[in-house]
Amino acid sequence: MAYPLLYSFRRCPYAMRARMSIVRKEYQVELREVVLRDRPAHMMKVSPKGTVPILVLENGTVIEESLEIMQHVLDWTLSDEEQHWISRNDEEFKFHLDRYKYPNRYEDVDEIEQRTAASSYLSDLDARLGETLSMSEPLSDALFPFVRQFANHDREWFDVQPWNNLHSWLSENLGSEAFAACMKKFQQWEEGNEPVVFIQ
Repeated sequence: MAYPLLYSFRRCPYAMRARMSIVRKEYQVELREVVLRDRPAHMMKVSPKGTVPILVLENGTVIEESLEIMQHVLDWTLSDEEQHWISRNDEEFKFHLDRYKYPNRYEDVDEIEQRTAASSYLSDLDARLGETLSMSEPLSDALFPFVRQFANHDREWFDVQPWNNLHSWLSENLGSEAFAACMKKFQQWEEGNEPVVFIQ
């Protein structure tokens, strides 16, 4: 039986958010784990920009944005609030996160300045998580892989910041069965390999 194809890279936060939606929905795909320095020819043919995740549907339709994959898998229409937080995450926070984690890739970047700028978003997210209105599961899944990446860059510093709601939320997500399933390890896919079905 043929399944949609998912090209993924385990540690990429965009790929994580897509896989989280697949886990939540128990949406079966053929997983092709890639190494970004050795991208498969078929992946580059269907999506020449060469980024993950990429979902190729049975009818040949290619979905090459992580948020669009989530929306497709979950049949998810974003509310105004969800769009607000995802926009802040994917634009404002990701901009500073990249420069905080990889300062040598950019000119005239101060790592601490970038951490401080990113922290403005995290402080606001901490306040939002402390409100009585619960955050939707898809929105939470769309955000936490990026916060995880930020936290892991300097965990000692992150753990002493006064973001009690954020710490609890991140810990709950990282300790969940869904995240454990999302992060299962697979070998690099190569042409001719036996198909790997994710989720079985």
